[in-house]
Amino acid sequence: MPKVSDEYRAARREEILDVALRCFAERGYAKTSIADLVEASGLSAGAIYGNFPDGKKELFASAAARVLESRRIELDARRRDGGPLAPGEIIATLLTGIRTEPFSDVLPQLWAEAIVDPEIHGLVQVVFLRLRGAIGAQLAEWARAHPDRVGGDPDAWAERVAPVVLSAAPGFILQRALFDDFDEQAYLDALGEALVH
Repeated sequence: MPKVSDEYRAARREEILDVALRCFAERGYAKTSIADLVEASGLSAGAIYGNFPDGKKELFASAAARVLESRRIELDARRRDGGPLAPGEIIATLLTGIRTEPFSDVLPQLWAEAIVDPEIHGLVQVVFLRLRGAIGAQLAEWARAHPDRVGGDPDAWAERVAPVVLSAAPGFILQRALFDDFDEQAYLDALGEALVH
């Protein structure tokens, strides 16, 4: 039997994640079964479990992790293009990415499941801690370049502020999901006003 390459395995996992994200977005986590994923992907249950041995929970957490990891990558890319990002620019980058992400509406489902399922909680926490760490590192870099703006130790300031910056994304996502009259662009435009100090 020929050996499956790492590239092939990674591509198959991404294919399964794409299908899972579509199913979770259309049907919700609770109403999506492995049988639904088999039908939507055209793969066997064995192929799905072979790539995600813990089944639906692992798929759900992995799919959402991919959405969140994309935000970290966007922050890094924007940072490389122009130096340290100010706190408002970090928030705007996160929200712009979420705004264009077709599956960001899956995240509130993930948070709800993470509250009641310790296994999903553990998987989600790892991803959020990594994103918060990336935000903190960028805040610290900006604070070291502008020590007059933060008062005190720039690294300590960044550590305190990173959770606040990270919390803007869930607020944006929830308002977008819950309020029919939510104006995404007005929210983004008001960021600068809200962050004046």
